[in-house]
Amino acid sequence: MANSKSAAKRARQNASRALRNINVRTRVKTVVRHFHEAVADGDASAIEKAMNVATREIRRAVAKGTMHKATASRRVSRLVLAFNKTK
Repeated sequence: MANSKSAAKRARQNASRALRNINVRTRVKTVVRHFHEAVADGDASAIEKAMNVATREIRRAVAKGTMHKATASRRVSRLVLAFNKTK
């Protein structure tokens, strides 16, 4: 339990940010999974669309502070490598 007004506010902020971070991380995992499913199916247009959506969501996670910049860069790099192997 918070002992001051500022600590109580900080607890409320942390709770709301934790929910946002969970939603952002879940969305990133989902779009990356969709990309890998598209690669497994082999449809070129679906692969390109899924890659664009996945990279956009990963970069959005960085902008929101949910994911570190280097982590996002590594993940995008791996997606691009997988995308280039399909060509």
